[in-house]
Formats: sequence, C-alpha cells, structure tokens
Amino acid sequence: MTTLWSGLSDGALYTLVGVGYNVVLLASGVFNFANAQLIMLGTYLAYFAAVTLKLPLVPTILIGALAVSLVAVVEERVAIRPLMGRRDSHATLITSVGVAVALDGIVLRIWGSQPLTVPAPLSSKPLNLLGGTIEPTALLLIVLVVVLGLGLHVLSKKTIVGLASLASAEDREAAMARGVNVRMLAIGAFALAGLIAGAFGVVVGSGTYANPGLGDNLALFGFVAIAIGGSGSQIGSLIGGFATGIIYAEVSRYTNADWPQIVVFALFLLILLTRPRGLFGGAVERQV
Repeated sequence: MTTLWSGLSDGALYTLVGVGYNVVLLASGVFNFANAQLIMLGTYLAYFAAVTLKLPLVPTILIGALAVSLVAVVEERVAIRPLMGRRDSHATLITSVGVAVALDGIVLRIWGSQPLTVPAPLSSKPLNLLGGTIEPTALLLIVLVVVLGLGLHVLSKKTIVGLASLASAEDREAAMARGVNVRMLAIGAFALAGLIAGAFGVVVGSGTYANPGLGDNLALFGFVAIAIGGSGSQIGSLIGGFATGIIYAEVSRYTNADWPQIVVFALFLLILLTRPRGLFGGAVERQV
C-alpha cells in the first residue's frame, strides 16, 4: 500500500500539470508547455518567502500565487497573444516552450543549480493509512488536487464562463461573433493557471525541493497524463495523472530504474494509436 500512496503522490503532481494545461487549453485553444515551469517557479517563490523572508504559511502562499499569476499574464501578453488567430497552430506552442526555457534560465541565474529545501506546511511524521505509510503533506497534495480537478470540471461544464471557454476553444471566430470576449477569457485562463501553480508551490516544493530540473520532468509526465486522460477533460487529467503515477511506482517496485519510463511511454504510445484524443477526450465536432 505504501507503493500505491507513493504513486498517488507522484500522480498528483502530474495531474496538477495536466489540469493547468487544460485550464488554458479549454479557454484559448493554446497548449501552454510552460505551465510546468510555472509550478517550478512557485516552489522557488515558496522558498524565498518562507526561508529568505521567513514569512508564515498564508503570506507565502499568497506571494507565490500572485507572483506566478502575474508571470503567466505577461507570458500571455508577450508570447501568446501576438500569435493568436494565425493559421500556424504550432506557433504558440513554440513560444510557450521558449518561455519555459527562459524561466529555467532565470531560476538558475537567481537561485543556482542546487536543490533548495521548502519547509513543509504539515508535520513530516509519516501517517499509517490503509496498511501503508504516507507523509501528511503528500496526502494533502492528493486531496487538494482531486478537489481542484473536480471543481474545475464543474466550472467548465456548469457555468457561463466555462461554457464560453469551451466555445472559444472550439471556434474562436464563432465565439467572437456571439459576443464572447475571447481575449479576456484567454488572459483569465493564464492568470488562473498561474494562480494555481503558485499557490501549490509550498505543497509541491516540500516534497520535491525547489529544483531547476523539476519543470522539465513535470512537463513531460503532465503531457502523458492529459494524452492518456484526454486533452480538454479535467476528469481525464485526474485519471490520467494518477494512473501515470501509480503505474510508474508499481513498475519501479518490481523492476530496475530503466523500466518505469519505458512502460509509461509504451502505454502513452498505445493510447495515442488506439484513442488519439485520450480515454475521455470527445470529438471536436458538435451537431448544430
């Protein structure tokens, strides 16, 4: 059971990245590859606020959330908006990769290459739960990610803003013709994704450290999570992320270090070949 808890803990990280991808994708149709780097930046800001400034937990979370949200808004205005509406659908993906590389470089320049310890918001004493052990902060991460994913799923399906975001993602010009402010939706989605990434900086950083390589690792597995679950589906992100973490943990338990990634990406390729839109991705076309 300890292995399962470990897989769920790692899967929560992958789900968090996938959820951030989908927040932006649903509202703007843009795949923001830099979302994982925003989470990494959140861990460093958590270290800065908690260790350097010695602030309590709540101000630390607020600083991370607001600062990363601002960075995400700047990314949208500078690297994404000028390319929106062009026929080259890969242009914004390339610029978001450029933003990810830039954030990696900024972090290395400011904080260096050594991992930094982020204080845990809860006790580090492991809990015995359902026959296995898990740290309280890891359990908190799992619970928060599940609540976040379910909440965003309801938001996207049951609210006017969520439905407008879906309309904008599927057909930007048609949404504009119906009076939807697609620019505000896009910038709001980037701001929300940044807010989430920054707010989770304390919880994520206490388990992974503030590590300059964190963004690249999370980006890769977060992409696997939404590819398995289905891009645009927050429920799919939850299931794909947790499934990825559990599979990786279980394979690691019984094999050497080379096999977990091989098995995960073999499953990833199988899903792409048999279900290109993922397990929970729907058809793009809708009857009108």
